Amino acid sequence: MDDAPLHQELSLRVDARVGHSGTRIDLDEVTKRYRVGDIDITAIDGVSLHVDDSAFVVILGPSGCGKTTLLNMIGALDTPTSGSVNVDGTDLTNASARERAAVRRQSVSFIFQTFNLFPALTAYENVRFGADAAQRSGAKERAVGALERVGLGDRLSHFPHQLSGGEQQRVAIARALATGNRILLADEPTGELDFRTGVSILEVLEHQARSGMTVLVVTHNREIARVADRIIELSSGRIVSDRPPEGGRARIADLQW
Repeated sequence: MDDAPLHQELSLRVDARVGHSGTRIDLDEVTKRYRVGDIDITAIDGVSLHVDDSAFVVILGPSGCGKTTLLNMIGALDTPTSGSVNVDGTDLTNASARERAAVRRQSVSFIFQTFNLFPALTAYENVRFGADAAQRSGAKERAVGALERVGLGDRLSHFPHQLSGGEQQRVAIARALATGNRILLADEPTGELDFRTGVSILEVLEHQARSGMTVLVVTHNREIARVADRIIELSSGRIVSDRPPEGGRARIADLQW
């Protein structure tokens, strides 16, 4: 596994068009119910949540508590049964499919636990796909720069099967950075990685928040939550705690799991 340091030139240049400050994510009394056969399942139950610019937020909770459902609504992949969802100035509550697609293209980027890379594309092509999908200018430069920022400048022509798990996750992060979007949503980004690689991924995510992005990380790992500015804990679809880390934000170097 490549353990190249990730402390080098990780800052993100955000587009001037989205340089304004303010609330990036605004949910009011959001509920999401699913119908499974004859049973109604409430995945999210009356959640209100407000997140501003340049925040590093961890959404914490066990499997089945509603974390991913919440992330999908913020990311315009799902819609609420009731309540309102506003992301980067767009009201997603009753938005059309086209409007939700525009938010995913121009405001929100995703990092998934399963990487979701295209196996037939190189690392560079996977990352450039993100820049092209966001319709950014200078897609080639964005892709190369993003890969260099995550320590993979020498892996541009490698296919996913030629990369370690940690390297594949870094490609996924680079793809998200190449979009130039200001909101980054990460669903269990370290769940399948060894400790050392997981720490490297956290370093990248933390740096993006310090560089002006709004970063939301979904995890069940309480140790990871210690490095956030804010921990939002879910249980049975409800927020049961919303607070900074106890004792203050920890250094990533002090984490253990």
